[in-house]
Amino acid sequence: MTDMELAIPYEHQSNLFGQFDSNIKLIERELSVRFILRGDTLRVVGPKSKVEAAKHVISELYELSKRGNVISEQNVSYALSIQDKLEEHPMMEMDSDLICHTLSGKPIKPKTIGQKSYVDAIRSKMIVFGIGPAGTGKTYLAMAMAITAFQKGDVNRIIMTRPAIEAGEKLGFLPGDLQSKVDPYLRPLYDALYEIMGADSFLKNMERGLIEVAPLAYMRGRTLDNAFIILDEAQNTTPAQMKMFLTRIGFGSKAVITGDNTQIDLPKDQTSGLDVAVSVLSKLEDISFIKLTSKDVVRHPLVQKIVNAYEEYEKNQQSKSKKGRRSRYVEDRRA
Repeated sequence: MTDMELAIPYEHQSNLFGQFDSNIKLIERELSVRFILRGDTLRVVGPKSKVEAAKHVISELYELSKRGNVISEQNVSYALSIQDKLEEHPMMEMDSDLICHTLSGKPIKPKTIGQKSYVDAIRSKMIVFGIGPAGTGKTYLAMAMAITAFQKGDVNRIIMTRPAIEAGEKLGFLPGDLQSKVDPYLRPLYDALYEIMGADSFLKNMERGLIEVAPLAYMRGRTLDNAFIILDEAQNTTPAQMKMFLTRIGFGSKAVITGDNTQIDLPKDQTSGLDVAVSVLSKLEDISFIKLTSKDVVRHPLVQKIVNAYEEYEKNQQSKSKKGRRSRYVEDRRA
């Protein structure tokens, strides 16, 4: 057993410790250490390696607090998950990367190493594939980058599209005109636009044709120059649709394709265009593939656990399926 002392000023203690000391309790539980606070001195007691890890976690979170950030449970969980990398201060680098502000003034920044790589790739590459589970900020960060580029004048318009595929259920006939029929499929894109740009600004630019939200089928036959183009839910494209979309991109344009290849809603006998694109385009320059994982989930910590649980379940199912095929093969050979 060993102990170490850290100086934490009074004005940062409540932010760092969390409501009802929830942040400190989480660190204690995950690292098997104990914290003792006396005035502005925080003492850490436990096994030497765990105390060192706790010191790095607390120090990184303290630096975030000094920069004016509200320390959330997600911050603490992520710091714990990358404790072996905290000596390089990756969270400070992420916190310095301000993309833009929402209409309410909330700063939008990458919150994980994977998200930072994703944002950097969007800045430097013409086409970026963001692939990962729900909650990793794929669409939201792409939208923030698109709006920033539009407001700076780097592009003349924003085009957002996604395939109109039901998520595992048939909705039947939808009433109203064409826009009313496709709006339910595009609602997640509208939500992000409203939060970052504001409804009035969005509607004004949409009326002028500078912002377009449309089903993927509407992209056929077009050439999209000087535009920031986002294809969302790309796992639900067919290979032909993906090829059609990628060949629409013109001069001065940038494209971001987001998708989660564990949530494919296509018929079982249909190959995903996203999977084919990864195989076909992975060696081309100016195209970047960023793989986000459950560690990059920035929703409630429970979402990260749900993603991990499903990943484990799917691995087990695949393993059972392979064993079943192998045993049938052996039986056939014997017969």
